[in-house]
Amino acid sequence: MARLLGTLRSSQPVARFQRSCGLFPAAEEGGCSGDPAEGPRARGACNGAGTLRCPQGCTQKYIVKNYFYYYLFKFSAALGEEIFYITFLPFTYWNIDHSVSRRMIIVWSIVMYIGQVSKDILKWPRPLSPPVVKLEMRTNAEYGMPSTHAMAATAISFSFFIATMNQYKYPFELGLVAAFVVSTLVCLSRLYTGMHTVLDVIGGALISAVLLVLLYPAWDTIDHLLLTSPFCPLFSIVVPLVLCYNYPKLDYYSPTRGDTTTILGAAAGATVGFWLNNQYAASAYTGQGVQPGLPLIASTVVFVLARFSVGILVVLLTRWLMKSAVLGVLGHRYKFPMGDLQARRRLEVEVPYKFVTYSSVGFTATVVVPRLHELLGLM
Repeated sequence: MARLLGTLRSSQPVARFQRSCGLFPAAEEGGCSGDPAEGPRARGACNGAGTLRCPQGCTQKYIVKNYFYYYLFKFSAALGEEIFYITFLPFTYWNIDHSVSRRMIIVWSIVMYIGQVSKDILKWPRPLSPPVVKLEMRTNAEYGMPSTHAMAATAISFSFFIATMNQYKYPFELGLVAAFVVSTLVCLSRLYTGMHTVLDVIGGALISAVLLVLLYPAWDTIDHLLLTSPFCPLFSIVVPLVLCYNYPKLDYYSPTRGDTTTILGAAAGATVGFWLNNQYAASAYTGQGVQPGLPLIASTVVFVLARFSVGILVVLLTRWLMKSAVLGVLGHRYKFPMGDLQARRRLEVEVPYKFVTYSSVGFTATVVVPRLHELLGLM
């Protein structure tokens, strides 16, 4: 067993998987390139997480011989990034079902917090390069075990499946296969991009599965308390803030604390929004706005796209405004220019900056955007 675990934790299986998918390190020395269509950049050493200091955005020079796998896994990797969370989770709330969205957000925030903290407690390094080709550098400063991409993909896909299987009519097998395929693609993408060992990915998926099993019996109770308890707003703000300010300390800067604060802040703002909507009996999304002169499917698609387009524009505008405002206030308080990256990494700056910004995003997505939809006749 120890030998098997050692093999799964090593870099060689990752390198073999990359080669089998047509991804190879370039033969020549020196230089550095990212996407095959891009030109050279400054080179950075890439030999394991927690010990490297690579230039932001720098990756190795590599050769792609199978572009299908390249773009498939690059897209799959994006399903574990902020761009996916900030679009899919609000989309679910605006266009599918409030209860489904609430459950996914709660599970996602709990799973991701546990995963991020586990990384910085275990401090397992990422795969070595060489032999692995690394396609990302931002997360290379983080430790590897467990893969939070694998955890998030497993948590979101299967919580969505579990929450919808009794509310919507679709084949059980189809939903199960879809959840499995999505989570598997994201897991494999972490091997393809060279960011995790096989054990990191398996560990992340298993931890997420165990947490889902433990949380599922309490879903309805947690949901009821979040909607009805008078202490919900205070609890939703104070507890995440305490967790963020007491995040495990590292010997060097890692984006894990900032990412964790982003996740907990967004979940806090959304949870306060859920509670407020329930207290004031906010209108639920219905199909009443569908125009009778249009075919049902076409009109439904139009309303879905309209809701999403309006909503995401407001969410992105909120994020931009709050980032600028909070950084401006903190910069004035702690005497640093807004462009000072090192100052923004300090605990007293990073936590309030990220938390206030993304709690505003979560609140806007669950309260402000639905009110705007109602005013525009998109409910």
